Amino acid sequence: MSVAATALGIALLVDVLRVWLPSIITIFGQAAATPAELMGAFALMWFVLALGAPPLVRRVGPRPVLLAAAIVLGGCRAGLGATDGGQVQLYVASFGLLAGLVWLAATAAGTADPTPGLVLGLAAGTVLHTALDTLDLTWRTDPLSWVLTGAMVAAFLALSWRAESAPGPVRAAPWLLVGPALLLSGMIAGSPALATTAVSYLYGGAAGTAGSTPLGDTWPGVVTAAAVALFAGAGLARPPRGPMRWLAPVPLLAGTVMFVVPPTTLLIPAILLTAVGLGACLAQAAPAAPAAPQAPAAPQAPAAPEAAAATGSAAAATTRGPAGVPGSGRPGMRAGFAVVGGMVVFAVGAVLYYSAYDLGYPNQWVPVVLALFVAAVAMRRPVRRPGSAVRRPLLVTVAAAVATLLAAVAVPNNAVQVREPEPGPVRVVAYNVRMGFGLDGRFDLAGLVDVVAGQRADVVALSEVDRAWLLNGGHDTLALIADRLGMRYVFAPAADAVWGDAILTRLPVTETRTVRLTPVGAPTGAQALAAVLDTGIGELVVVSTHLQPPPDDGPVVQAGEVVRFATGYAAGRPLVVAGDFNTEPGDPAFQVFTDAGLVDALAPARPLPTAPADAPDEQIDHIFVSAGLTATDAAAPPSTASDHLAVAVTLDRARP
Repeated sequence: MSVAATALGIALLVDVLRVWLPSIITIFGQAAATPAELMGAFALMWFVLALGAPPLVRRVGPRPVLLAAAIVLGGCRAGLGATDGGQVQLYVASFGLLAGLVWLAATAAGTADPTPGLVLGLAAGTVLHTALDTLDLTWRTDPLSWVLTGAMVAAFLALSWRAESAPGPVRAAPWLLVGPALLLSGMIAGSPALATTAVSYLYGGAAGTAGSTPLGDTWPGVVTAAAVALFAGAGLARPPRGPMRWLAPVPLLAGTVMFVVPPTTLLIPAILLTAVGLGACLAQAAPAAPAAPQAPAAPQAPAAPEAAAATGSAAAATTRGPAGVPGSGRPGMRAGFAVVGGMVVFAVGAVLYYSAYDLGYPNQWVPVVLALFVAAVAMRRPVRRPGSAVRRPLLVTVAAAVATLLAAVAVPNNAVQVREPEPGPVRVVAYNVRMGFGLDGRFDLAGLVDVVAGQRADVVALSEVDRAWLLNGGHDTLALIADRLGMRYVFAPAADAVWGDAILTRLPVTETRTVRLTPVGAPTGAQALAAVLDTGIGELVVVSTHLQPPPDDGPVVQAGEVVRFATGYAAGRPLVVAGDFNTEPGDPAFQVFTDAGLVDALAPARPLPTAPADAPDEQIDHIFVSAGLTATDAAAPPSTASDHLAVAVTLDRARP
């Protein structure tokens, strides 16, 4: 099939995955209310169902299966923007994923070399995600988004209709790498959100924290553009022969190791090394060039008609399936099973990596094992590939890099400069944003921003902030929220480098610090982030945290650690401790804060339940303040933009 059709189909499939993955968590899983094992089984079911595609392709032929699957994939991708979330979104995305897997199996049966289409498709997806500031077209409601989505789907269907089977041997190994390549690209090599996060760590006020990049900063775009160039250049270039070919997996393995080990300053080289190593391995796995034609054999006596017919039938059977389409026989069937099997590897890898934050086991080995798998498949046999199927690959590589950089520069940056504090009280908001997803399972950026803006907040403590998890669509949720509020941010990781807690403000931040909290059996990591702000009531220490209770117990141990850290760091200065504490008033963990002399700032308005957002009956989001502060106007504004309600309070100095 044509390179352009394959590339566009890959880009659409990645778009569907960016909706399907978070739908598993927020709709089917209801954000940890459903056992992780059940969520994993439901997710894997769709990939297992696709194992029936290769036999179907062999029986019917690649072209009719491909066209039918392309129509369903395109229709589901277009339809996702029209859903209002909920079960409809979950199953439209699920059937779109299944159609995408069937489309891959049919494409594999008639495409000798998938590498150019795969490389260009992943690169195009990165360029588009960069241009959209990591906010997918599915979550946008403006007319231009509908036009772009329709244009992509129409182009994909037109190219699929015109595509022809490519001559040459159909080798299974390159197709086996499609799934692992999608996962490593989405997690590391092709993630503009990870690039933004990586650069923001260079602006952190203390070790282990990240800060807002300056207005107009282009370094995240430069990192993403360099990654696209390295990936596309290595993937489309002629791979080296001889001993040099064994260098291809080295940067891939080094990059994945840097991704999972501290310090966070290694994230930038992790992105670049993974990009070039992944591209090089895909190039190594491409099918060998056809053997040179041999001299014609000496003429032989003509065979009997019956023998000639039998010989011809046997030869045809090895190259043509029952539908008479090249590649629909056993080689094409093996390639179909390989690509679906590779996508099963994608699913298993994603489940193993991200479910660790619910089940509590080490997951750092998952990207490294995926890299080893890619290396083992890619280096299985020598490559005699004469060159890429893409004309002028160097020109394509440069164009992709320039397009990425222009896309990054064109993204509006509405962040404002720090303002001098004005005399008067300070409005503080604490909000668990559930990675940006509302109760309907849609990425509700506008709803989150409306809640905070409606409180006219000066300081915002955010919990469950996701900055690049592919599981949640690969957004930089923190940068998106801060940009629309016109606030600067300080971020500290809790689970890994891109998931944690943040403080947003327009006020000057003079100092920051973070401390890791003891897991005590809780699967997800926890931390406490402190920032010293210059406010209208003087210097104010704000601590943002999200306590994680151990199984069948309250977060008493972590509560004590937060109190000791916060009070010690404040050293007598006015103090605010805010966030999702996973404990209710009167519980032992709650009393740890009050026993330390901190005041429940929301007490005058209680009962003030905050979760679940549509019918709150738990008071687990709190704001504690030191005795020298007074709290008024406590509120929990109604909204379903998250599974929690925000809590807000106005703080002033106590009058003598």
